[in-house]
Amino acid sequence: MTVPSYRLSSGHDMPMIGLGTWKSKAGEVEAAVKSAIDLGYRHIDCAWIYGNEAEVGSAIKEKIDAGVITRGDLFITSKLWNTCHRPEDVLPSCRLTLSLLGLDYLDLYLIHWPTSFQAGDDKFPKDADGNFLYGTTTPLDTWTAMEALVDAGLVKAIGVSNFNHEQIETILEKGRIKPSNNQVEIHPYLANDKLVKYCLEKGVSVTAYSPLGSPDRPWATADEPKLLEDPKLIAVGKKYGKTTAQVILRFLFQRGLVIIPKSVTPSRIEENFQLLDFELSEDDMAVMHSFNRNHRLIIPMKEENGKMIFQDGGHPHFPFHIEY
Repeated sequence: MTVPSYRLSSGHDMPMIGLGTWKSKAGEVEAAVKSAIDLGYRHIDCAWIYGNEAEVGSAIKEKIDAGVITRGDLFITSKLWNTCHRPEDVLPSCRLTLSLLGLDYLDLYLIHWPTSFQAGDDKFPKDADGNFLYGTTTPLDTWTAMEALVDAGLVKAIGVSNFNHEQIETILEKGRIKPSNNQVEIHPYLANDKLVKYCLEKGVSVTAYSPLGSPDRPWATADEPKLLEDPKLIAVGKKYGKTTAQVILRFLFQRGLVIIPKSVTPSRIEENFQLLDFELSEDDMAVMHSFNRNHRLIIPMKEENGKMIFQDGGHPHFPFHIEY
């Protein structure tokens, strides 16, 4: 199956269906990537902080060595972590990711969050009260170092993740290279319409992460709404003879979004890929839009009195203080 691609502002084509790898455990992600490639996936979404890039790289190498694919067939995304925002840390971080993946270049490299952390070996530096220790590097300073990676040929395109429209606007106004992509949380409970509209009008593609609600995220609670168990969403799926996951992914796809559902189960990986043999009607697209409750699931958290609670820590670049 040939998956439609989005032409990035960099001039490169990004397949609109990819495999997410967040929370894919060691010992599972390699097999998941192999299965995905065999099924026709050509877009793999990675990040250094996921801790599994070496396994992803091993799977890619095996499939290339076997002649199943070439490097040019693939679109590989990775992300710069928060502790590496200082300009002098950007190049070494990119080279480390390339080494782990066994690649000479990335197709897309994103700033994972606009909030810099205190530099150092601790991935999540915190004070005695469990609050994140932040750095002072601005997203624009980090972006300037990201641009140098393009100049060096280490990445074909650069972008951002979890940025609001004001932060993107600053880069558009003051940066030299236009962001190719903004990867943000989008699913039926968080439509993110205004941010999507803004990005697409500016020529910045949008990738929807956690499109199925990431029910396995560590801080999920038993009493929260669960996308895949929503009776109304299940009913839409039955109407088309599709699973709930498939109609959710098709809904996002029809909005012009790139989608990166994560799974390590071969049958689910295949299911998430089978989206091109049906189309939601305008009425059903409106129905899917009606599920929006501006409910954000992926937010910085801290543990307090045995519970995970929302944390922004007062960071000047925290992205969710404004509407979009």
